[in-house]
Amino acid sequence: MSYPVVSGRPNYSGNFIPEIWSGKLIENFYDATVLAAISNTDYEGEIRNMGDTVNIRTTPEITIRDYVKGQTLTVETPDKPKIQLVIDKGEYFACVEDDVDKIQTDVNLMDTWSKDASERMKIKIDQRVLTDLLPDIGSFNKGATAGEQSGSYNLGTTGAPLTVTKDGASATTSVIDLIVDLGTVLDEANCPEAGRFLVIPAKMAGLIKKSELKDASLTGDGTSVVRNGRLGMIDRFTLYVSHNLNVSSGKTSLIAGHKMGFTFASQMTEMETIRSESTFGNIIRGLQVYGYKVVKPEALAQAIVTFA
Repeated sequence: MSYPVVSGRPNYSGNFIPEIWSGKLIENFYDATVLAAISNTDYEGEIRNMGDTVNIRTTPEITIRDYVKGQTLTVETPDKPKIQLVIDKGEYFACVEDDVDKIQTDVNLMDTWSKDASERMKIKIDQRVLTDLLPDIGSFNKGATAGEQSGSYNLGTTGAPLTVTKDGASATTSVIDLIVDLGTVLDEANCPEAGRFLVIPAKMAGLIKKSELKDASLTGDGTSVVRNGRLGMIDRFTLYVSHNLNVSSGKTSLIAGHKMGFTFASQMTEMETIRSESTFGNIIRGLQVYGYKVVKPEALAQAIVTFA
C-alpha cells in the first residue's frame, strides 16, 4: 500500500519514527522562603521525630529594689519559667518513577523531583508559620493603638487596615512612614535594634523602589537578592520579600521584629527510596517534621495593610 505525497513530503516508508527525549527539563520557579532568616533556630539540632518536645529555659526577671542603710534585705527566688517547643507538625511527599520513564530518559528524575519537593515544602511551611504566629504577637505591637509606652501608632486592624501608597497622599499612609512607625513601636518595646527584620509582599517592595528614597533606601547593603527574598535595609530593618504572608480579603499582614521573637525547628527525618509493590518503579518519599512558637511576643510587630 502506498501513501500520497502531501505538501511536497515523501511517501511514508513504513519505518518507525522514534521520539527524542530531551536531556533537559524546564526549571520551576519558587517563592522566596524566609523562616530560616527571621526566626531563632537554635533548637533545630535537638529534634529527631514528630512528637518530640524541646524544653527551653528562660532568663528570669530580677527585681531591683531601693536600699536604705541598715535595712533587712528582701531575698527572692527568681522564677525560671520554661517554654515547651512541641514538634507536632509534619509534611511529606511520595512519588514513583516508573521503570518505563527511567528507560526513556537520561534525566535523573528522582533527584529533580526531590529538589522540587523540598522547595515546595519550604513554601508550605512558610505560609503556615507566618499565619499561625500572628495571634501571639504582643498586643501592644499591633492594632490601632500600638506602642507599649505611647499607644499612639496605628498599624491597622482587620476591620480598618492601613492603605499604603508611595507618598501617603489622599489620607493614605506612605510606605516609609509605615516602616518608621513599626521601628518606633519596637523601640518602645525595648526590642534590640541590631538584627531586626521586616517581611513585605512584592507590591510593597515596588512602592519602596518608587518612593522618595528610591535606590538610596537600600544603600549600605551589598548582599544581593537570593532565594530567601532579602531586599536590603531601611531604618534598622533587613527587608525580605515574600509571597507567603497571610492575605485575607485583600488585607496583608506584615511581620516585623527580631529573630529572638519566635523559635522554629525543622528536620527532614526521613528521605528514602523503596521499590514499589504495586507497579514497576521506585518510590521516593520524604517526611519533614517541624514546630514553632512565639517566645518573646514583645519582639514581634504586625501591620495590617492594603495597597492603593
